[in-house]
Amino acid sequence: MRAIIFVNGELTDPRGVRNLVRPDDLVIAADGGARHALSIGIAPHVLIGDIDSLSPDDRQRVAAARSRVIRFSSRKDETDLELALRHAADTGATEILILAALGGRLDQTIANLSLLALPELSGRDVRIVAGSQTAFLIRDGYTDTIIEGQPGDTVSLLPWGGDAAGVTAVGLAWPLHEETLHFGPARGVSNVLQAQQARVRVRRGLLLCVVTRHGHPS
Repeated sequence: MRAIIFVNGELTDPRGVRNLVRPDDLVIAADGGARHALSIGIAPHVLIGDIDSLSPDDRQRVAAARSRVIRFSSRKDETDLELALRHAADTGATEILILAALGGRLDQTIANLSLLALPELSGRDVRIVAGSQTAFLIRDGYTDTIIEGQPGDTVSLLPWGGDAAGVTAVGLAWPLHEETLHFGPARGVSNVLQAQQARVRVRRGLLLCVVTRHGHPS
């Protein structure tokens, strides 16, 4: 099952986002993310959070759509996106697309990226999509992660939360073989996809992979 989560960040490509949503997707709105879903004609199946970012009009539209509302106190420890991700995992979603998670407040953007490392998301395909950019986490292990795109796309591999050791990358302009990417230096930024696929593996640590598409359709 695939879940789509709308967050209360910047929605940079409404038409492209609308085309991403499939009829059988579970659509979850993290509080103010409901306004983005509603703006492109999608009623969320679930609205989750402290519900402090929605206008009265949007609340009425959510109620009219009979969306399930899971309300939390504003004094909660989790962000609305964290609650939405945990709910998606609890419902059995194996693939999760997160939309409108970037932009606006820098602290919220960093926190949203960091949520990709939630233990509950291990073994699930979880991606943040923002216009031409897609971000996801590559976890350590002995299997390759496939990165897909077109030749010329930018691929950045950023160690996340510490050093990433034993990094092997094949199919990029600057390949890596059992190397360590240290947390801090920007060595892994702006590599380039050489074909429609590349393979990346990390033995220990985490890599945040950001793919930026260039000059071809979504």
